[in-house]
Amino acid sequence: MASTTSGDVLPTGCRIFTSVPDIFFLPEFVIGGLVWILVASTRVVPDNPLGWVMFVSVFCFVFTTLWFFIFICGANQSSVWPSLDVGYHFVAVVFYLSASVDLAYITFLWGQVSFLSAADLKTFRLDIAAVVMSFVATLLYFLHAIFSAIRWKRS
Repeated sequence: MASTTSGDVLPTGCRIFTSVPDIFFLPEFVIGGLVWILVASTRVVPDNPLGWVMFVSVFCFVFTTLWFFIFICGANQSSVWPSLDVGYHFVAVVFYLSASVDLAYITFLWGQVSFLSAADLKTFRLDIAAVVMSFVATLLYFLHAIFSAIRWKRS
């Protein structure tokens, strides 16, 4: 009789494109990259909250890329990787949620200005797009974290 458990702890190679939590890697790349690009294309005023948004988007983009290559290369086969996968994605959710709220607040404040010049209106619209993409990225990381936690619990 065949065994019901596989020898692999996590999928490797091209199998990550067919497993449920890992299929979120590509949308996380695209949406996280859009947040990065949209915030970088505007004036960073005020510095502190938007600097945090830039840090979070770059940090998550770089570490998701690293995580993706670790999974592709098959270096994720020890028993500690499922818990690291869950931990990283929950940290990314907390980071992105805080950055999304900061960005939404700053964008709200931009919208309260009674007169916006053409350049300010462009910045405002880019910030609105960045807010939407940031919350979508938060949702993607949250779904990845939940499905990774389910996989971790089963392993």
